[in-house]
Amino acid sequence: LKLIVPATLFFIIYYFALPILVGYAPGLMERKVIGNINLAYLFALSQFFIAWGIAALYLRAAARFDLMAKKIVEKADKR
Repeated sequence: LKLIVPATLFFIIYYFALPILVGYAPGLMERKVIGNINLAYLFALSQFFIAWGIAALYLRAAARFDLMAKKIVEKADKR
């Protein structure tokens, strides 16, 4: 829960920042960064990397949870 709630809140805010910024700051998001690629496209692309990063963090945390659950089951089986 220490990871899931903050990561979910972060991603929701990050995800909705794109349409909000496009709506309220179109001049900023239309700014060309590399060739014809503007900031809005880079922001949208970055959402994939953020999602993959959060998924990787969750996988690491889930592995710890699985190990803890395995130890609990083993302890319960000994009784």
